Amino acid sequence: MLAYERFTERYGTHYAAAVTYFSVLSLVPILMIGFAVAGFVLQSQPDLLADLRDSIAKAVPDEQLRGQINDAVNTALDSKGTVGIIGLLGAAYSGLGWMSNLRDALTAQWGHAKENLPFLGTLWRDLLALVGLGLAIVLSFGITALGSGFAEQMLEWMGLENAGWAHVLLRIGSIVLSLLANWMVFLWVLARLPRKPVGWRSALRGAFAGAIGFEVLKQAATIFLSFVTTSPTSAAFGSVIGVLVFANLVAQFLLFITAWTATARENREPEVVPAPPPAVIRPVVAVRSGPSPSLMLGAGAVVGALLGLRWRRR
Repeated sequence: MLAYERFTERYGTHYAAAVTYFSVLSLVPILMIGFAVAGFVLQSQPDLLADLRDSIAKAVPDEQLRGQINDAVNTALDSKGTVGIIGLLGAAYSGLGWMSNLRDALTAQWGHAKENLPFLGTLWRDLLALVGLGLAIVLSFGITALGSGFAEQMLEWMGLENAGWAHVLLRIGSIVLSLLANWMVFLWVLARLPRKPVGWRSALRGAFAGAIGFEVLKQAATIFLSFVTTSPTSAAFGSVIGVLVFANLVAQFLLFITAWTATARENREPEVVPAPPPAVIRPVVAVRSGPSPSLMLGAGAVVGALLGLRWRRR
């Protein structure tokens, strides 16, 4: 409940929307960069280019459509440099916007006040953070890929490539490696991406919970994509919707995990009770008209004494 209150009070949904926007915006330049890299690889590897043309010829029986696809491939090879430069510039813009909004969102969830930082210094720090996060993601995926590939080789060496139980254990091991890789990435994100870095100890538990939740989201996305790729129409629109929903869910989940980590018992700031306002003593002077109260009291005493004597004589 404390995490939810902090998430809503510090505009977690709005920050997640900004992160989602730049996440989707960065897909196009990344695809352009991949397109340019593929063009350089195909041009330097004639065998791969010939295999691609043969695959196109086998998949497309129509000669006119086959010629159009080959022309598109030739155009891509000729314009790979321009596409790569535009993709790099677009990736730099969208990547820095994504990192800036992500760091501001994490800082807000940690409860740190937003400061007026210099533009160039902030831009440089965001660029370094983007490179560091990219290296952490590459390292995590590398650990997962190397672990899975080495496990497959181990099964072949041991002659267990046809054993069902061995593949089940391999699947469990790959999930454990994926959790470890996700934990490393979330630990970096929670501890070093906020504008004011926090201690590693505070982020350990949050990173573990984030790794488990992210793995669940990945499995759900895989199941969703397996359903939407059954027909061309659903593959065209369902994949785009799936990317949007997945990016937004991951952003909201990351910010909620940050809020949950920041509201842990060891990270709660002591509540400061404000001091009461200073007491002001003002003397009150009342002015009465007529006889004073002491004179009235004395006269009442005399009248009472006289009445008492008269009563006794009777």
